Amino acid sequence: MSSFFDIFQQYDWDQTKAEIYAKTAQDVRQALLSPRRSLEDFKALISPAALPFLEDMAQLSHKLTQKRFGKTIQMYIPLYLSNECTNICTYCGFSLDNKVRRKTLTEQEIMKEVQVIKDLGYDHVLLVTGEANQTVHTEYFLKVLRLIRPHFSQISMEIQPLDKEEYGALIPEGLHSVLVYQETYHQEDYRKHHPKGKKSNFRYRLETPDRAGQAGVHKIGLGVLIGLEDWRTDSFFTALHLRYLEKTYWQTKYSLSFPRLRPFSGGLPPKVEMGDKELVQLICAYRLLDEELELSLSTRETEKFRNHCIPLGITSISAGSKTNPGGYTAATDSLEQFEISDERTPAQIADMIGRQGYEPVWKDWDKAF
Repeated sequence: MSSFFDIFQQYDWDQTKAEIYAKTAQDVRQALLSPRRSLEDFKALISPAALPFLEDMAQLSHKLTQKRFGKTIQMYIPLYLSNECTNICTYCGFSLDNKVRRKTLTEQEIMKEVQVIKDLGYDHVLLVTGEANQTVHTEYFLKVLRLIRPHFSQISMEIQPLDKEEYGALIPEGLHSVLVYQETYHQEDYRKHHPKGKKSNFRYRLETPDRAGQAGVHKIGLGVLIGLEDWRTDSFFTALHLRYLEKTYWQTKYSLSFPRLRPFSGGLPPKVEMGDKELVQLICAYRLLDEELELSLSTRETEKFRNHCIPLGITSISAGSKTNPGGYTAATDSLEQFEISDERTPAQIADMIGRQGYEPVWKDWDKAF
């Protein structure tokens, strides 16, 4: 059966990178004027030539976002179930070679976390784990979904890639969205950053959205870890992947996140630095490419930056996040996946959203509209 891998193989990384960096101011102007933007237009919008047009991009992005999503920002929170992991990944606090205390939450511990999350006002939760098939496997996920489903209107999962049949088993139990980040589309660098574990299989990870789409998952989230490789080239391949998925699994919704490499225990410095202006450029470029796409910003980013981004095209935002299992109740000594930057409470974030003339939405989009 064909997959995105077949399309991916038709593109060369270095050639694509050169094409992006060769874009001119005239290419950017044409992209801004185009009523339906192509992937070539997207190359122009993420190119260095587009930076002088940032204000134009931001105004257009704001307009398109309001047209589709109105003045609403969806609120979500991650619930870390486990930091056990059998992969070695150079950039992640959960990496197998990080010799620290590991933890997988029991049913009782999960319900304590759920109570705190519900008390904060959330109706949308993102379940997160490391990749450890011996402990956090499909049976564990089925048990967790059955346990927490009565408490949330929307449950998303950011877990290890699964087979189509496994996603199919989770959907009736309440799975709404699957987030799977390729980390980087640069195959050689991918191998360098994932030397051990199931995650080292580049193709299996690349085809995960295909399997989720075939299973009928309601929403699929994409993204790369910004800083591992040239962000412009990685972003083009993400857009290429998105366009393929939207055409192939047209009944599925899509979201995109922008995680910049953050410090963690044993930290890897970014290979490529991305400034705030460039992240604004990327957010706006994705909105100009795709009016329907949900764009998400996590607590990795600073207070100031997140405040500024609300009107620019972002449609969902996390708040009050803890990135370690049991972090909402007692387990302050368990390993974090990465350090957060914006430490404001959900109430403070909701107040900030309200002061900008937007409405914080605590439940899923389908019920909000």
